[in-house]
Amino acid sequence: MSEKKRVAILGSTGSIGTQALDVIESHPDKFEVEVLTAQNNATLLIEQAIKFQPNAVVIANEQLYDEVKEALFSHDIKVYAGNGALAQVVEMDSIDVVLTALVGYSGLMPTIKAIEAGKNIALANKETLVVAGEMITKMAMEKGVNIYPVDSEHSAIFQCLVGEFHNPIEKIILTASGGPFRGRDREFLKYVTKEQALKHPNWDMGAKITIDSASMMNKGLEVIEAKWLFGLKAEQIEVVVHPQSIVHSLVQFRDGSIKAQLGLPDMRIPIQFALSYPDRFDSTFPRFDFLQYPNLTFEQPDLKTFRNLQLAYDAMEKGGNAPCVLNAANEIVVAAFLKNEVGFLEMSDLIEETLHAVDFVKNPTLEDFVATDKTSRIKTEELIKSKV
Repeated sequence: MSEKKRVAILGSTGSIGTQALDVIESHPDKFEVEVLTAQNNATLLIEQAIKFQPNAVVIANEQLYDEVKEALFSHDIKVYAGNGALAQVVEMDSIDVVLTALVGYSGLMPTIKAIEAGKNIALANKETLVVAGEMITKMAMEKGVNIYPVDSEHSAIFQCLVGEFHNPIEKIILTASGGPFRGRDREFLKYVTKEQALKHPNWDMGAKITIDSASMMNKGLEVIEAKWLFGLKAEQIEVVVHPQSIVHSLVQFRDGSIKAQLGLPDMRIPIQFALSYPDRFDSTFPRFDFLQYPNLTFEQPDLKTFRNLQLAYDAMEKGGNAPCVLNAANEIVVAAFLKNEVGFLEMSDLIEETLHAVDFVKNPTLEDFVATDKTSRIKTEELIKSKV
């Protein structure tokens, strides 16, 4: 790569965003920060902007605009505020790739705008493809835009497919750590606290994704994301529990051969690969040593105890706006769980009730997705209030 790749990071103050900046900082001759955005963390956004000197920053919370503007006044950095600015800033001509590291549904519109502007996407926001996978992949194909997966599991699949794109996939196997409650029964899960659920055994992630991992919804969302990223049917996507989180995922080809991608649980590796593809850059990341992990184990997921994974498969099979309903309901119940308003097992019950309550749209438009998201959130909140 003769020129620096100019990167916009949507959600630069979150777990993925901060690690992406670590990757960029370690390769100053390869990457340049063009845009940084944050929702509420103005303090960290200001620190990042002063250090990396982007062309522009966006603080989505408009009440924090003055604070950010004043802090960056002497640095010749453009400052914008609001979700509208977040969707517009990705259209800047100076951006080469957009890393979407926003959490949840909020990543949909900026990703759409970036694709419309012809920007390649490094996708860490799985909800974008969960909500509108068919629309997004079709749009990317029409615009000639590449979508490079950042999730460790999807990056693993992508890496296994390099050099194999002409060979049909028989199936893929997504690995799941099992989270902090692997092997626990429903009686135990009735009484777990948010503090227990936030203690992931292998990964350091934000609160929402950590809860999703504990409930297996994160894996359910990844199953739906994989369908659209790799053009698969539901029966071609298998999930196995792999507590050590060393084998990040596998691809089985039609001759029966299986390729796997292995490594220590470190999100900087898939982030760097998404930004550097088709090249692999040097890194100082810790190396995996087989002798430190003499036993790698695999288990069947417990779909009866961790119902969210089954709900995700069901929504994927149904299609239409069902995955959008699933995602919206999940975002509401996770927020409620983190506020101690619902129990751990109640989250699945509420998601299922919302899926039954919201009208099904077989061939949704973008307007349908927006309406479905809003309606689903309102319905889930109503269900939560009715149970208090």
